[in-house]
Amino acid sequence: MNKEFFIKQLTHAQMGHMLHHNSVFSADGQWIVFDGRNDDTKIGETSTIGIVNILTGEELIIYKTPNQTIYGPGAGAVSFSPIENVVVFIHGLLDANKDKPYAISRRFAMAVDITNPYLGVTLDARDVIPPYTAGSLRGGTHSHCWSPDGTMLSFTYNDEFVDADLRHVGVMITTDRAVHVPHAQGNYDGQKYAALLTTLQRQPSWGSDEISKAFDECWIGINTSKIAFQGHTRNKNGDIITEIYTVDIDANLILSDENAVGKNGTLPQVPKGIVQKRLSYTNKGLSDIRHWLRSSADGKYIYALAKDEDNNNQIVQCAVATGDYKYITDYKFSINSPINIDPSGEKITFVANNNVYLYDLQKEKTIKLTNYSLEDSHIIGAPVFSPKENIIAFNQFETVDGQTNLQIRLIYF
Repeated sequence: MNKEFFIKQLTHAQMGHMLHHNSVFSADGQWIVFDGRNDDTKIGETSTIGIVNILTGEELIIYKTPNQTIYGPGAGAVSFSPIENVVVFIHGLLDANKDKPYAISRRFAMAVDITNPYLGVTLDARDVIPPYTAGSLRGGTHSHCWSPDGTMLSFTYNDEFVDADLRHVGVMITTDRAVHVPHAQGNYDGQKYAALLTTLQRQPSWGSDEISKAFDECWIGINTSKIAFQGHTRNKNGDIITEIYTVDIDANLILSDENAVGKNGTLPQVPKGIVQKRLSYTNKGLSDIRHWLRSSADGKYIYALAKDEDNNNQIVQCAVATGDYKYITDYKFSINSPINIDPSGEKITFVANNNVYLYDLQKEKTIKLTNYSLEDSHIIGAPVFSPKENIIAFNQFETVDGQTNLQIRLIYF
């Protein structure tokens, strides 16, 4: 580890401090947002959203779920808007109970202004009473990601009533009015207009561009007109592989097709004129490790993980204009975390062998930022860059007085 790098433990409270995989820093770089988990599978049992100041270490709770039990509602996976002091996170349905607990198809996006803590605002409307209201959904949204200008949110979606296992990618658009739905149990008004962007087939034709799952997307570049996402397709041998797809977002097309909300017994439809396109054509597809696509700042390249001949996860680069695809790392070890790219689009960070690394795309140089052993407390999740300074935040477990919690540490580089 380079002696010039400085590592600082930021949080100390005896509770979980789980970081989302993106946008955990406020726009000014002064705050980091987290949820109270120590286990990423426990959103349904988690009640707390908090922030911590990177200069003072002050920790503040900004939201708690009402009437929390082991069945829900649950809250987590929280990220900051790039333009204002607002965070968005997954929130389970308020009527969660033993019979209908928190689930992938029973959740929505909630936003909180950190200057007005505890006042949650529902972003995606939910309407489970047909005929359905245009701009609403009837399942669960997840892993929300702000557009670079903060006006839209991408998300993944599972429907509660039709093919709940199918995962889609969708978008929420800011309009001049909220989406109001009939008052009924399980219904929620929403501040944004939501629609799906991906067309799925339960059984894709072999060798076609059809997909059975759309997931783990990113915005391309600094514009708000295109998303890249991962899609499960089948090659000519019938094997499921993961390829990169894109979809152009035209807000006018989305808002003009009110029938895309769908009818009783059907999934919400993709608005007319919105078409997904396959970008990558590879032999093996992307890695099966959970990770999100990342875009260069100029929108020319998509970065992802794929396995090499030794089954190690490496970073791959795919050109948005042509689909040209290549491995850009050749490590003797395997990357074992999601990746993130810095605001300049020049550096990628990741975790391998319980250490945080930095890969410089211009210099084609890798730097090991930490010096932990495999026996040290485990680092988990994706390291995340600050939008303002050369700082990376990451999660590492710490045991104090027999109690183990996720804490946040900062690397100044």
